[in-house]
This record gives sequence, C-alpha cells and structure tokens, in this order.
Amino acid sequence: MRKATLAYGSRVLWRDLDLVVQPGELIAVLGPNGSGKTSLLRVLLGQQRLSAGTVRVVGAPAGAANRRIGYIPQQRALDPTLAMRGRDLVGLGWDGHRWGTGLSRIRDRRRRVDEALDAVGARSFADAPVGRLSGGEQQRLRVAQALLTDPRLLLCDEPLLSLDLANQRVVGRLIDQRRRTAGTAVLFVTHEINPVLPMVDRVLYMVDGRFRIGTPEDVMTSETLSELYGTGVEVLRVRGQIHVVGAHSGVCEDQPHHHLGDG
Repeated sequence: MRKATLAYGSRVLWRDLDLVVQPGELIAVLGPNGSGKTSLLRVLLGQQRLSAGTVRVVGAPAGAANRRIGYIPQQRALDPTLAMRGRDLVGLGWDGHRWGTGLSRIRDRRRRVDEALDAVGARSFADAPVGRLSGGEQQRLRVAQALLTDPRLLLCDEPLLSLDLANQRVVGRLIDQRRRTAGTAVLFVTHEINPVLPMVDRVLYMVDGRFRIGTPEDVMTSETLSELYGTGVEVLRVRGQIHVVGAHSGVCEDQPHHHLGDG
C-alpha cells in the first residue's frame, strides 16, 4: 500500500498509509473499534476502494489475486442443527466460487481437503456435523479452509476471539507454522497482542486516523500510545506480557482498548 487513505465522508480512518508485508512476515493490526482494522482487510480483498493511494496484492490489483489470499474470520458459533460435515466446510475454500465439476477436479479437491485437514489436525472430526463441534474445532476447520489454495497472503480477522486459552494457542501455532514453513505473509487483526506476541514481527497500530508501524518494542510503549490516543497511556511489561493502562482504566488483559476508548 502506498499513500493509502480510507475515508467515509469527512471521517478519515487512516491517511497516507505505506505498508509492505514481506513473505513470511506476521504483522499484528491493533487499535480500538472503528479504527479501520477490518476495513484494511476489505481493501486488500478488493471489497472496499481506497479514497486515495494505491494497493497491490501479490503483484496484482486488489481483488484480482484473491485465489492467492486465505481469510480466517472471527470464531462464531455455528447452528447446532447444521448438518454440513467438517470436510465440506473446508472444501468451500476450494470450489465455493466455481461452477461445474469433473473427475480430475473432484480427485484434486479431495486430496487438497485431506491435506488441509491433516495440516490442522482435524481429520478425526472431519466427517462430523460442524454444528456439533466445539468452537476450537470449528476454528481449526476455518484455518484449513483458508490454507486450501496455498495462499501467499493470510488475512486473519480476530481469529482467536471467543476461544479459550488452549485453543488460542492451537490456532496461533497453526498460523505461525504456515508462515514459517510456506513463507506466507500474515496480517493478524486482534484486540489483544499477548496471545500472539511471540510470533509478531511488526505492529500496525491505528487510532482515530493516526497510525504507527514498527516492532512491538517500538510501538507498544507509553510514549507512542499516549501520542496516538491523545491522552496519558501507560504500557506495563509483566512476565513477558504487555498490559495497557489508560487514563481512567485499570489493567485489562483481554481487551484493553475498550477501556482506552472510554477513557
């Protein structure tokens, strides 16, 4: 992205954003609700046009390279009565946009689905109805679906939200393994950096049209966040974790930015 600006009328989400993501790099995208984190992913998918500036994804205009992009959404519970099997959900990543089938394509699809299921350790529940699976199992299937087409870029929209700590670690390790073994670039939208901190290369932090890009050590500081929020913010590092304290909030480990917005 070069000099990228996104605005809705007079409200500017971000202006003059220069962002280059290298193969195998993981960038955590942080900021309060409404700062434009999900909109950034929509721009990269070609679903939202920039107000100014340019964007290219895997060497092509946004939207033209979507077969080379994997997308992992937030964890949302599926209808318990949904009869679709786990492998069918994964398979939508291969042919959810296609018309027509052939024998070679069916065989290729089956092989790709099995490989993706194995990659996330989901073969044991691949034939179970997805509505009866746990949130962690469902999210593993979404990761498998995102990896099905061997993506060059992986877009993650708060994929750990609502997962317990054990499943956060499982899903986080799967994403980290993918980018390390296949060189896949990752943009990881999150409200809480601690579950992914060990695998983060750089942070893109957005607040009210302003942003900072750099390593966690450079961006997650009292000085930088105070400047972004326009109020006193203190960053504490305790036992390898980062805790953010706003002007009128206590330490909040799970979603500190909600408190910052209130303060």
